[in-house]
Amino acid sequence: MVTPGLPQGTYARQVPRTPATTGIRFVKGHGTGNDFIIVPDLSGTLTLSPEWVRAACSRRTGLGADGVIRVVRSGADPNLAWAGDADFVMDYRNADGSIAEMCGNGARVMMRYLLEAGLITDAPVILGTRGGPRQAWIEQKRITINMGSAVAGPESTVSSGGQQWPALGVYVPNPHAVVLVPDLREIPDLRQAPTLAPDSAFPEGVNVEFVQRHSPSRLTMRVYERGVGETMACGTGACAVAWALGSFPEGSVSVEQPGGIVQISMRGNGDLLLTGPAELVASGDLNLS
Repeated sequence: MVTPGLPQGTYARQVPRTPATTGIRFVKGHGTGNDFIIVPDLSGTLTLSPEWVRAACSRRTGLGADGVIRVVRSGADPNLAWAGDADFVMDYRNADGSIAEMCGNGARVMMRYLLEAGLITDAPVILGTRGGPRQAWIEQKRITINMGSAVAGPESTVSSGGQQWPALGVYVPNPHAVVLVPDLREIPDLRQAPTLAPDSAFPEGVNVEFVQRHSPSRLTMRVYERGVGETMACGTGACAVAWALGSFPEGSVSVEQPGGIVQISMRGNGDLLLTGPAELVASGDLNLS
């Protein structure tokens, strides 16, 4: 049962139910069109199998999403020991059930959930991710995630639709292959995954961003995400393309994607700050056989 358009505070302190009886409690949200299923599990008692994640994310037979985020209070689940001294842990899964280091848009959606559930205020919070701790804070309706520093990755060649382009490798910390193109309208259909050469460049898989540069501070992009397909937006991808192709002397780089616009700025130590909106749209119990 899904109840759309619930007002602020609707999700306050709801405890997920056991999957064996009445289903798993969820909240659905999106950040610039990149949509996620939030599974509140503050006590750290749920185990979400890859099969369950795939079923939940199915656009036809499930709820539909680009990924699943299990929200756990830090220290509650010993299997998430990598979270360190975070306030809350972001246990993130791609739509195909695979594990990713972290997700920038998903982190913003998680922050929106925590705020509306009454679990945080507008003070900075530390989110534990597989890519390391990430500080996050909310100012009105804009949410900022400190994504950490970008690291250069291997160069490669991206092929799609009979065309080839050189690609710059960037880790934020997810792996990205950034392709600069003169016009995004000329790239092929992204329903098929682009291929990369050499195969050894990204053995763990890679997100591929096609980018048009309008100015040093304004970029547009489309993205094919590993484990998902083409998505409306990608937060770590926006950081990767801003770092690789943008310029920060005027403060921030605007990255426009099919789902909306985010702003990327850089601190003096090289940390990238991702700022954008996030909305919650529904909640309920998800029952999957």
